[in-house]
Amino acid sequence: MYKIHVINQPFPTINFKGVSSTEIEDITRLLKTKNSHGYDEISTNILKWSICYISSPLTYICNKMLSFGVFPTRLKFAEVKPIFKKGEKKVTTNYRPMSLLTSFSKIFEKVIYNRIFHHINYNHILVNEQFGFRHASSTDIASYNLTKNILLALNNKLLVSGIVCDLHKAFNCVNHDILLSKAEFYGITGKAKDLIKSYLQGRCQRTLVDYDLKKYYSEWEIVTDGVPQGSILGPLLFLLYVNDIPNAISDISNPILYADDTSLIITNSDSQMFEKNINTAILQLNKWFKSNLLLLNLEKNPFSSICN
Repeated sequence: MYKIHVINQPFPTINFKGVSSTEIEDITRLLKTKNSHGYDEISTNILKWSICYISSPLTYICNKMLSFGVFPTRLKFAEVKPIFKKGEKKVTTNYRPMSLLTSFSKIFEKVIYNRIFHHINYNHILVNEQFGFRHASSTDIASYNLTKNILLALNNKLLVSGIVCDLHKAFNCVNHDILLSKAEFYGITGKAKDLIKSYLQGRCQRTLVDYDLKKYYSEWEIVTDGVPQGSILGPLLFLLYVNDIPNAISDISNPILYADDTSLIITNSDSQMFEKNINTAILQLNKWFKSNLLLLNLEKNPFSSICN
């Protein structure tokens, strides 16, 4: 059975409060106005124009979702469109998959997100080492903290090593059972846990390719792992998934996390202990990745540099 690395006291249990028509309307108005759409061909632009007429039935369905712990099945279908990044166009790995979810799904997800986000913030669940997908945080702040740790060590005449890790398709590799186990530890239990489980499982997707002014679709297939990319709730669930990384390595290093990117700063005045700590940190981190079924991108990892 999977065992969580976090050893602190359990967190309070979350309580999903009901949603009002006002909240549904506010959520809809704050969605980005787009003409793109999911398989149902309803864009957020259309939703915004019609929300005053449909907020009441949406409120009713959302409250049923929260009370029964079941995410609507028809909102779990996604079209995946390959977006070219760089390199040879005939190589599939040179494309980034972009998930097109239904606009209605974004409303339901935001309702859940607001409640989990409040629970996480109120109980100080996310570690301070995590800078990704958080309010008042950015890559600039993460870079600043990383640079500050290096300069402080150098000013104190310490040996410094930096280890940068990049995960291979991290969002797609999230194991649902492990994620639900961690969510339960963080107080997401009962109907709230049932709802997250329902949101993750039984999802379907198909590939959409535009070619010569025509659209081509693959067959619908079940998605067995991962959190939906392009979703509202997915990034927050991923942060919970990797939240215990610092507990596995913080005794010998200063980790900086930005979503699925992990950087370690290791310092020591003794060269032998310094080298030992580097090897230990890599082994501990790799053990954590393996136990959580995540893979390092071997084309980029591990990268280590030493300053003195």
